[in-house]
Amino acid sequence: MKRNGTINIGTVAKRTIAMEAAAINDLQQFIDADFERVVELVAQCEGRLVVTGIGKSAIIAQKIVATLNSTGTQALFMHAADAIHGDLGMIRQEDIVLCISKSGTSAEIKVLVPLVKNFGNTLVAMVGNTNSFLAQEADYILNTTVSQEACPNNLAPTTSTTAQLAMGDALAVCLIEWHGFTAADFAKFHPGGALGKKLYLKVADLSKLHQAPSVLLTSTLREVIVEISSKMLGVTAVLDEKGGLQGIITDGDLRRMLEKNVSTGEVTAKDIMSVNPKAIQQNELAINALEMMRQHDITQLLAMDGERYSGIIHLHDLIREGII
Repeated sequence: MKRNGTINIGTVAKRTIAMEAAAINDLQQFIDADFERVVELVAQCEGRLVVTGIGKSAIIAQKIVATLNSTGTQALFMHAADAIHGDLGMIRQEDIVLCISKSGTSAEIKVLVPLVKNFGNTLVAMVGNTNSFLAQEADYILNTTVSQEACPNNLAPTTSTTAQLAMGDALAVCLIEWHGFTAADFAKFHPGGALGKKLYLKVADLSKLHQAPSVLLTSTLREVIVEISSKMLGVTAVLDEKGGLQGIITDGDLRRMLEKNVSTGEVTAKDIMSVNPKAIQQNELAINALEMMRQHDITQLLAMDGERYSGIIHLHDLIREGII
């Protein structure tokens, strides 16, 4: 396809974003009694929200379904064209049907709507023409009217699909707050990948991967060096004879001690250690350990089980798990 040599790419892109942003902002006037009632019905529904559409609206419907399912609202996608060729069988009596269409007059929509009505299901229309067939037949309307498409020919679904997506997000977020859906709930549905790990991976899950380096207050310099080297974490905890945490020794502490040119023969762990080490409870989320490391500009934390030292969590553990 030949390029139009007069186009200013930056101007066109900014105009598109501005038009779509304005369309989303205008949706606020359409948050009405129908919208509120739809949220209530879906929140209290004993079935699922079956979302359908044709063309680009069908793609938006799939995204809305994905968002709802991942945030605790049971939803199902049904393509409007496939619905009239057998997929209507997926609709149960207790389901609510949400039909998405800009025009509300597509041929497939006109066939599908009477069938849904005959089933007795509540029909919600997310539609850009409130005088359309779909809008007139629906029990409730989610108005996504836009003044024009961002497409210069005012044809390709651009602004209209953006408005549909935003309205779907508004519905989903209302349902999240209605149900009190928490980050812990979210983690149940997102166990894979870095996102899931941020929501469920605990300090203990990582600290247990290593031996827990430790020395006593009276341990010699040689014993300290051997312990740090053998455990390969660049650090060791310092404990008293009862196992109580007293301090921490890092590679940096050793270097600073050697730079003082002191006699090393009588040096013990107590002489080298830093007191009041940074620590975190082992049942804390690993992402919280990362925040502590960033806050204090360090690369490891002591993991604690109550008052007892249980191990080390290292920045490398978080990198390996994709938390960073």
